[in-house]
Amino acid sequence: MAIGKKHNPKLQSAIEDYTKRLNRYAHTEWNLVEAKIAPSMKPEQIRQLESGVILRQLDESDTVVLLDERGTELSSPKLANKLQGYKNTSVKNLVFVIGGAFGVNNDVMQRADFTWSLSKLVLPHQLVRVVLAEQLYRAHTILAGEQYHHM
Repeated sequence: MAIGKKHNPKLQSAIEDYTKRLNRYAHTEWNLVEAKIAPSMKPEQIRQLESGVILRQLDESDTVVLLDERGTELSSPKLANKLQGYKNTSVKNLVFVIGGAFGVNNDVMQRADFTWSLSKLVLPHQLVRVVLAEQLYRAHTILAGEQYHHM
């Protein structure tokens, strides 16, 4: 799940490509949610509004991985191990959450079962979608023992 509008057309083909590859291993879909932001809103108001939209989209039974630069960095093999752990515990719905430009509030942080940092760099959230799709695909190929990831 990501806050925002449609995928950027320049990034759309990469997202579609990795999502198609990823669907061989796990059903994957993108839920892009929008918040009605008024031009007069301050960053904290936007963060609160978007966080509320995110929380309303989540089911109580969802396992939530929040992408945030303050989270834990993982190597690709460690991400694969994390995904395997979720599979081993029969997680039914694993939801990766990408907040908006101003991040998420404490309620979303507390709702997350794990907070993952792709990088200490702040990345445009549309680019994060591409990196997320590629890293999930990479992790699944590691678990399958396929020749995509080179250590």
